[in-house]
Order: sequence, then C-alpha cells, then structure tokens
Amino acid sequence: MFQISLKQCPFIMEKVLVLLLVALTVAYAVPDPRGIIINLDAGELCLNSVQCKSKCCHRETGLSLARCAPKASENSECSAWTLYGVYYKCPCERGLTCEVDKTIVGSITNTNFGICLDVGSSMRRKKKERRKRRTRSSSCRIMAQRWWRSF
Repeated sequence: MFQISLKQCPFIMEKVLVLLLVALTVAYAVPDPRGIIINLDAGELCLNSVQCKSKCCHRETGLSLARCAPKASENSECSAWTLYGVYYKCPCERGLTCEVDKTIVGSITNTNFGICLDVGSSMRRKKKERRKRRTRSSSCRIMAQRWWRSF
C-alpha cells in the first residue's frame, strides 16, 4: 500500500503547488482573443453582462438561456442598468440614454423598459420648448402692457 509519512507531507504540497503554478502559466501564456469566460461574441451563452464584448447579456423570457446581444440603438426599447446583469431589453449604446419611468416593482422584476434617446437632441428639444414658452409669455406680457397703456 501507498503510505505517506508526516515528514514527506510538506514536500508533496510543494510539488503540487509548483505543478499548479506551471499549469496556470501555460494557460495564460496562450491568449485567445475570443475568450471562454469573458470577451464573448454576440449569440454566445452568458451568465452576466460583464462576460460579453457588448456588455449586454440578454434573455427572451425568464426560462430562456441568456446570450450576448448588441446594445440597443436609438429609438429602440431598452432597460435601465440593473444589479443582476441580465436584461430582457439591452441597455442603450454609448451616447444614448434610456428614458424610463423607474418603479420599485420594475427594479425587482427587471421590467423597467424605456426608449433609447440621444442626450444632445433631447436637450436641444427641451431648450426649444423653453424658448417657445418664454416667447409666448413675453409676447402676452407686451400685449397686456399695451392694453393697460391704452386706458
């Protein structure tokens, strides 16, 4: 039978650790651009958005397998960022914001959906609306002043 004495135990552990280190260095020495756990392409199975190149791990239903998918483009449905890292609708591409009404229930059930909008264009639109309101109110004020002066 094979027996190990207590005196040989530290030497065996050292050999196991050296073997483990050699195996790890060989595994890291050959980089694979595709990746097995991270840097996954669209369509590959994932557990979290961190694994995907696009940073979106998407699933159709609660029972379906999650797969990497591209982020949502302008004027398409999106989800706000979630802690879970798996989305029913992908977050927006860089430079876009997901205009969504967040609720507590939606945060828990991951159903806070919205529309991807361009930040710059929505800000310009809001500025135009404010200018129109100011113009209308100032023209009304001028007309009221002229009317009072007529008396």
